[in-house]
Amino acid sequence: MPDPRRPATGRVADFDADRGLGTVAADDGRDLPFHCTAIADGSRMIDPGTRVTFVVVPGHLGRMEARGLVPIP
Repeated sequence: MPDPRRPATGRVADFDADRGLGTVAADDGRDLPFHCTAIADGSRMIDPGTRVTFVVVPGHLGRMEARGLVPIP
């Protein structure tokens, strides 16, 4: 079970810039949706394949989602 107090890591699997929706493939095997407003730097754009850290939080309709996405250099 991942520790909810620590950021998770993964890779942006896909991102639809027109809709502002994407998916992170977490290193623990989960696929987590995110909205462009969850990108921490405020850019609202992120390339698929980008390694990121993020936190997992309850989202709309009770499903878990990624928030606070920060690219890993």
